[in-house]
Amino acid sequence: MKKNNQTTLKAKLGALQCHFTWNLDSSRCKLFRLRDMLEDIDTKEEYRWLGHIYNLQGYIHYQLGFTEDAQSFFSRAAEAFRQMRNTVSDEGPWLVVHYGNLAWLHHHLGEEEESQTYLSKVDALLKGYPSPSQDELHPEIYAEKAWTLMKFSTDQKLLAADYFQRAIRMQPDVVEWHTSHVIALVNANKDQNNWRTPLKEDIFEKMKIAKEHDPENLYLAALYLEECAKRGGKIEDEASELARRVLTKLTNSYSGITPLLRLYQTYVSMVKAIELAEKALERHPDERYLKWCAAICYKWVIYSHKGNLPEQSMIDRAISLHKEVISLYPHSSIKIKISLANIDAKFNHSQAEAEQIYQELVESDLEPADRQMVYYSYAYHLHFIQNDRNKSIKYLMMAAAIPQQSPYREKSIQSLRKITERNRQQMYGEIEEFLANL
Repeated sequence: MKKNNQTTLKAKLGALQCHFTWNLDSSRCKLFRLRDMLEDIDTKEEYRWLGHIYNLQGYIHYQLGFTEDAQSFFSRAAEAFRQMRNTVSDEGPWLVVHYGNLAWLHHHLGEEEESQTYLSKVDALLKGYPSPSQDELHPEIYAEKAWTLMKFSTDQKLLAADYFQRAIRMQPDVVEWHTSHVIALVNANKDQNNWRTPLKEDIFEKMKIAKEHDPENLYLAALYLEECAKRGGKIEDEASELARRVLTKLTNSYSGITPLLRLYQTYVSMVKAIELAEKALERHPDERYLKWCAAICYKWVIYSHKGNLPEQSMIDRAISLHKEVISLYPHSSIKIKISLANIDAKFNHSQAEAEQIYQELVESDLEPADRQMVYYSYAYHLHFIQNDRNKSIKYLMMAAAIPQQSPYREKSIQSLRKITERNRQQMYGEIEEFLANL
């Protein structure tokens, strides 16, 4: 009888709509990156997605093995939903996912009675707040699922956009769903192309409408201005006014500073991008996310100096910021470490330091996509900095050999093909055989 009860419980848990059933399995590296990203969203101010943030944080911490932290974040999620919905009640369709998470958490902890209690709460909510559309999830569930999937891969961002569209179709008056729907489409476009590729006209029209309905969302405003610049619009005055607003409201990573800095460095001025980043840091000197933004800005400026070296003071500032960011993001700073190694080697006459960074990365425990990135970057370093072409080719082959689709695998394969086309390498035959067997 007990075995039957267990089977029934597992079946009910498996049918829930929550983070534990959404196939969010990720590498530890990615989970740490997501954890850091969510921590960089300031939770001190009123924020519409706060409950969803805490729900995802709870799930991530459980997956990382931090059970007590997971319980703490799930508790914060419940309180955040009460505050944001301005209710003292523990009822509402927005709690379906949250209660599902708690049912799974208690099940994993071996607390089956508590798990059953939350399963009953989910059943009551689904009966009390049925979906407006038959055979579809409740729009609140679609919205949270969509917001969560936005944080993962390109394919899931496209799926997120679809889920937002379904939620909006059933409940069209929720402003933040329209805004997030557009941001999901923009981010998916970036992943598939690059930030300089203009959006399709229908997405641009949705962006304009969302901006009109959500004028205080400065992240969306920055994305819109960037899109106008891609289409040849004169945006300097508007960018300056938006920068003033962003600096005034600079409380979290959703403030718009990232797309705004990208806009400045691409369409306004590299120098002004640096000035904006430094102003942001001056106002919030302890904000680690702003240090990351500033480090990337300095990297852009340094790499824009073609044919002549930038001033040593600028190189020193870039290196200092990179090192500080690495210490502040110990689990999610692989790209920053690669950037530091490249700056050291190319601009700071510090090839030994660069080689040490790369050796540490190469020898570290990395997930397949991150390992591809490290191997490809190291191959580039070996070829152009150390003039060791044979060793560079070996690392390109190591990156390509990892059976994980990523931009770095494609770049590695393309580089190897170009080498065979030139037919000047001693390893020509070996490369051709390698490519044929991929």
